[in-house]
Amino acid sequence: MLKRIPVDQALPGMFVHALDASWMAHPFWRSRFALQGQDDVLALRSSGVAHCWIDVSRGADVAAGAASLRESGAYTPADPPAAPATQAASLQHRVPARGDAVAPPHRAERLAVKAREVVRALFCQARAGQAISLDHSLAIVDELTAAVATQPGALIGLVRLKSKDNYTFAHSVAVCTLMIALARQLGLAPDQVREAGMCGLLHDVGKLRVPGHILDKPGKLTPEEFRVMQMHPQHGVEILRRGGQVPDSVIDVCLHHHEKMDGSGYPHGLPQGQISLLARMAAVCDVYDAVTSERAYKSAWDPAVALARMAQWEGHFDPSILHAFVRMVGIYPVGSLVRLASHRLAVVVEHNPEALTAPRVRVFFSLRSGSHIEQRVVDLSRTGEADHIVAREDPHTHGFMRLAHLWQPQ
Repeated sequence: MLKRIPVDQALPGMFVHALDASWMAHPFWRSRFALQGQDDVLALRSSGVAHCWIDVSRGADVAAGAASLRESGAYTPADPPAAPATQAASLQHRVPARGDAVAPPHRAERLAVKAREVVRALFCQARAGQAISLDHSLAIVDELTAAVATQPGALIGLVRLKSKDNYTFAHSVAVCTLMIALARQLGLAPDQVREAGMCGLLHDVGKLRVPGHILDKPGKLTPEEFRVMQMHPQHGVEILRRGGQVPDSVIDVCLHHHEKMDGSGYPHGLPQGQISLLARMAAVCDVYDAVTSERAYKSAWDPAVALARMAQWEGHFDPSILHAFVRMVGIYPVGSLVRLASHRLAVVVEHNPEALTAPRVRVFFSLRSGSHIEQRVVDLSRTGEADHIVAREDPHTHGFMRLAHLWQPQ
């Protein structure tokens, strides 16, 4: 049973099903959570949200006889409030280790979701036939650039989390973030870093014109469907040129991020000498984020597995760009599942630029006992640390479908 109550009636032990506000109007990362203590209650009451919906089948009810509750009414889960799509989409992959708790969101988390909302608004403008706002695009690129400079591992990991409902927007934010980080890794000037971010943010805008049954088809595309999909770069250029002030480099990346070094890409089959630096960078960032994302038609690849496979695709990527990308995300990127010499499984929580094979990891599973163990973060680069990585592991092989809660910022 769900009930709508004023937030000043919230109590510890209640389970919040939804907040009567859009995501941008409240400070919480999750839309559903348990109020586990007075601090959680105070955070809710001071959030600026006037009302919330509680699920009394999953938590405490308000005190019996509360007049305001009787006035607010109740309804069954068969007729729930329509939570903003932005909340449902952005939270779908956030699986906590122990229940759903209210916690002040990590800065990178807040920024990742905010960026998706900006892109959603920009793309909605484009879908409605309006010119994309370059001011808003540059503003979010600048925020992401500042965040990459201070917490690259956290942000690069977090932007990989997305759902099928917000994939197009979240993918654009992820590629933007990866382009910024890669540009910094390559030593590009600040204005070029910003330009790279803009290219990543807007590279896939043409997919707005690809029919949904093709974009999210849970199977192999037919030749005709693939030809329709291959039109999205040209569609993107048409959309971007509508604004009249989009930099030529953004147009170029939108059009050529699917070109390959051996000339087998599309739409023009350009040889490597005719593919710009930013387009070669976008090719790596775009594919990496796509293959490490969960889609309706495929499971996400483990980040370390993805890099290993991409390195084997001869003629696809610029080797120097791919090598720089690996140095940037690490041989074992954040979120990778690895096996240690101690016969434990761990998830990478922070990569070490100075020691690519010795990141910080969170151990959580014993292969000897076949059971979960107490979680502990281990810095494999620490002097005297004997443990080390012996292999990357595919989470699906071990039945670990959701490991995000192990590596996301605590």
